[in-house]
Amino acid sequence: MRDDDFRRSDNIDDRRDSDGGGMGGGGGGFGMGRGGLGIGTILVLGLVGYAFGIDPRILIGGAEILTGGGSAPTHQTDSRPSPGKAGAPSDEMGKMISGVLGEIDDRWNEIFKASGQSYSGPRIVLFRNATNGGRCGMAQSAMGPFYCPPDKQIFLDTNFFKQVETRFHGCSGSACRFTAAYIIAHEAGHHIQNLLGILPKVTRLQQQADSKAEANALQVRVELQADCLSGVWVNREEKKRPNFLEAGDIDAALTTASAIGDDTLQRQATGHVVPDSFTHGSAAQRKRWFMTGYQEGSVQACNTFAAGTL
Repeated sequence: MRDDDFRRSDNIDDRRDSDGGGMGGGGGGFGMGRGGLGIGTILVLGLVGYAFGIDPRILIGGAEILTGGGSAPTHQTDSRPSPGKAGAPSDEMGKMISGVLGEIDDRWNEIFKASGQSYSGPRIVLFRNATNGGRCGMAQSAMGPFYCPPDKQIFLDTNFFKQVETRFHGCSGSACRFTAAYIIAHEAGHHIQNLLGILPKVTRLQQQADSKAEANALQVRVELQADCLSGVWVNREEKKRPNFLEAGDIDAALTTASAIGDDTLQRQATGHVVPDSFTHGSAAQRKRWFMTGYQEGSVQACNTFAAGTL
């Protein structure tokens, strides 16, 4: 991925130094909230220690928080943010992230404007190990990158991208940068869902679900839609900058999508697969929906909720 001419966003809160490897401004731990799905249960599967997505304490059983009408997760922390540096970072990793965010914002602003809607981008919080996650409780590196809907923020421990580079075979140089961009674009996809009102609607449906399997199935559609929306950004970015993708970039993103498919993770952890427990989708589904967004380049193509077969 060639990102040297990307517009660098300054909508960054860089806490990597101020956190100092500690717990940030909140202190203490947190609960998963009512009916929450712990991303940590996926992390112990040992592939790379993550499954990126919406903060699980929010998505399941958190409609009140999403709509601003309820309380925060069960074990509260100080909601004041940890002090950090505002603006585009100057280190190589930080510059790449701020560049990807700038391009994501520009492309989505164009898409929203074309449909007569206004767009405001998410803020990215960079941290090390753990930090105060505002209304989403503590953000910890073990959770992987996640989006916090009520605060419209994406939380990233930048050490995670180094894990991707060292643990995913075939990811190096440009391909690793693009894999990081795909992950950030996925989280931005959740922001798009939030702006469009999809997340609150889905969360209410999950609260009304008759079973956890039914609620999980809805979450899978949310996550696959975010994969598709990340593909939409890549499509639009490629049209804007025809040479921004390099050989192997798309393959690296598909390798990542496959590696964090629920079936892949479960098979590695237990030797068998339980589809009713899926929360992000299978390897094949994640690859398919990213490619759908990439090939079609439209939000309409990403309607996972209308798809009979995922």
